[in-house]
Amino acid sequence: MTATLDVDALTAIDVHVHCEVSEDGRPSLPPEFLAASEKHFGPGGQRLPQLAQVADYYRERRMACVVFTVDAESTTGYPAIPNEEVAAAAAEHPDVLIPFASIDPAKGRMAVREARRLVEQHQVRGFKFHPTMQAFFPNDRAVYPLYEVLEELGVPALFHSGQSGIGAGLPGGGGLRLKYSNPLNLDDVAADFPDLDIIIAHPSFPWQDEALAVAAHKPKVWIDLSGWSPKYFPPQLIQYANTLLRDKVLFGSDYPLITPDRWLQDFAELPLKDEVRPLILKDNAVRLFGLGDGKNDTSGAQT
Repeated sequence: MTATLDVDALTAIDVHVHCEVSEDGRPSLPPEFLAASEKHFGPGGQRLPQLAQVADYYRERRMACVVFTVDAESTTGYPAIPNEEVAAAAAEHPDVLIPFASIDPAKGRMAVREARRLVEQHQVRGFKFHPTMQAFFPNDRAVYPLYEVLEELGVPALFHSGQSGIGAGLPGGGGLRLKYSNPLNLDDVAADFPDLDIIIAHPSFPWQDEALAVAAHKPKVWIDLSGWSPKYFPPQLIQYANTLLRDKVLFGSDYPLITPDRWLQDFAELPLKDEVRPLILKDNAVRLFGLGDGKNDTSGAQT
């Protein structure tokens, strides 16, 4: 795949893009969850683009993107979009799509077998977890066999953190509980799996300081900036992105909930150093995913 992804031609790599509809038009979320998320995030682009449309959208902007679904069948009752569909679309559009998978941890041993199969047979490059939707604590040792496989195969794990727009505004938040997505729970995972790359997704409201602490303390923990317009980033997140964590912060939009156009427009207004912007927009992701020759490695930069 990397042979057909021209890193030098890309303006950015968006590490957080959702696939929420199957090839036959079936959404991955109940209708009330979809409606509530649209209200929470406000008007944007097309709400349920097919993966081929996602590829065209990013190709027009000379960007690549990490794309995934969320398997939360045990809590929502809705079957997930097949990971194989995501992988097949990425194989058809290898110049722009980087495939991640999602497996509900409630599937236990089957999840472990499935993760290995998806990497070895479908070239999946990482895995997305949503502790709030999947109703699990990331440091629950019942999930550790799944992390063992990911660490062995050398693929990163991306975790939703903080408040969720999914369920927001519904009675009882749609039954979803925010407690599962405190990023401090990932400190245990990072300590117990030191060779596993972990991406903490989103500004982690109300636990931003916890996320920054874990990423600053554990060498293989990263932060993506998806899910929020940059104009709402807390000051400490901007400070750390500009200094101590400049090599570990990643551009993510949360498309289609937030478009990269909107995100980048607000990102341009942040008080970031000129040399930090390309790290966040592309170079850090190139290093994380092994897409380059190492020349973009700026680890060791000082505050």
